[in-house]
Amino acid sequence: MDPKNRDFLNHLETYLAKRDGVDKLLKISRYTTKIILASSLLPESGSLTHRLKSFESSVGVSRKAFRLGKFVQDINALRASPRDSSRHLLLLVIAYGGEGLYYFVEQFIWLAKSGLIDAKWLQKISAWAELVGYVGSVSLKIRDLRKIKDEIEMSNGGEEEKMKKLKEKKTLKVLSILQDLADGLMTIADLRDGKGVLSAPSVISSAGLFSAIISTHKNWVSC
Repeated sequence: MDPKNRDFLNHLETYLAKRDGVDKLLKISRYTTKIILASSLLPESGSLTHRLKSFESSVGVSRKAFRLGKFVQDINALRASPRDSSRHLLLLVIAYGGEGLYYFVEQFIWLAKSGLIDAKWLQKISAWAELVGYVGSVSLKIRDLRKIKDEIEMSNGGEEEKMKKLKEKKTLKVLSILQDLADGLMTIADLRDGKGVLSAPSVISSAGLFSAIISTHKNWVSC
């Protein structure tokens, strides 16, 4: 059923039943808070500032709990993906392998953040795996985008409904690429320990919020 014609509350229930749905809402709240903290709207020593910092940190840990077992999703996606060439297979391994390793390591980082184990050294491994995954993911999506553009050109002047769906598919693919680039920027900032102009708190927080909004839109449309 077209999401536009669905009952809002039923659609919202379906959306919130998914782990990604709740995770992205938490991501929006976290990076909105980080943007407020990065601005000069609140005094650094104010009680509200301390409460917002505590809230942001708590939401960050909560989000990691939603990644438990999520690496299995990447394993299954890799197994199910069609491979039309050795280069395509390599990109699939880079994308799903990197993201899968990232989600696997994140489980232990969640345990570390929760105070159960000491695994700070895993954060760099997690960040590098995430970055590798984004490189593969962006490469695959650019490849898919070219195919969609070719299909649009071939179908030009065809059925209006088919053209509409192809254009919507193209828009979602472009948004997905922009999301990966925003997330990749945040990962690079983590690897650089927050150094550099593009690693400024306001820039990274804005990138995080931008990514969260795109992901929320994609999840809402797909459920």
